[in-house]
Amino acid sequence: MALPTNTYTTYDQKGLREDLSNIIYDISPEETPLLSGIARVKATNTIHGWQTDTLRASAVNKHLEGDDTTAEAQTATVRLQGASQIFKNAVITTGTDTAVNAAGRGKAMAYAILRVAKEQKLDIEAALFSNVATNAGANGTIRTLGGLPAWATTNVVNMGAGGANPTGDGSDVRTAGALSVFNQTKFDSAMQKVWVSGGKPDCVYLNSFQMNKALGFTGNNNQRSTGATGKVSQLINVYMTPWGSVDFIPVRESIANQVWILEKDKLAFAELRPMASTELAKTGDNEMRQIISEGTLEVRNEKSMGLITDCTIT
Repeated sequence: MALPTNTYTTYDQKGLREDLSNIIYDISPEETPLLSGIARVKATNTIHGWQTDTLRASAVNKHLEGDDTTAEAQTATVRLQGASQIFKNAVITTGTDTAVNAAGRGKAMAYAILRVAKEQKLDIEAALFSNVATNAGANGTIRTLGGLPAWATTNVVNMGAGGANPTGDGSDVRTAGALSVFNQTKFDSAMQKVWVSGGKPDCVYLNSFQMNKALGFTGNNNQRSTGATGKVSQLINVYMTPWGSVDFIPVRESIANQVWILEKDKLAFAELRPMASTELAKTGDNEMRQIISEGTLEVRNEKSMGLITDCTIT
């Protein structure tokens, strides 16, 4: 079909208004399951401390009638500490931005603050999983919180050749060993070790690759089925063992070769400064704001958690 002669089309017109959706589509991952799942507590100094304690093992307890009573020796609590890490970002916009009309948002500054705050939460989540020792800092030395791998030493499974546990007080890091495949036997072994240590784990954090391995666990927890609704499911929402039941939670910021078995109420994020936006001094025809937070990871008792480490990632 031919276009009639001299037909005036939109291709010939000038001054057509721009058609731009008023929605910005962003699928960037912003979930922080660990940071969002553990308690927030108040820190009052850059070095945040806490104490742990352990009951003695059971013993034979029988006595003569009328016998004198002798007090038994007491073991002191263990004091641990972590340094608060500063997380900081800044955004700057021009004075002209307050006068223009942007699609999909109000002013660029408000949009940028919200975006940077989400990014900073991702940075904190990554720091919690990072194999970094706590560092009290000094003039010219950055204070650093100790990530989970710097604390786990009691209930560790699958450490490969050449690997080594840290001291367990956050002061040094884990040494990686040769990799081997994560499987159900290793997971159940770690759960047992946590239980023997007195822990009551309730969740498992692992990346997508290790999650796919977990989906292959046998038993009644992970079945593919088609119900009356026609839905097909392959889930491992809750995994039940004699040592406890845990929720499997996929995370993006964890170290890929590690699977964490955690008791969430034995962890906390101690905030010295909760996240806040503050206005910085003007340096010209612009506006600058700083988004800053400061805190550290509080591992209330490392015996409450388990780690399957040195897992293959391909």
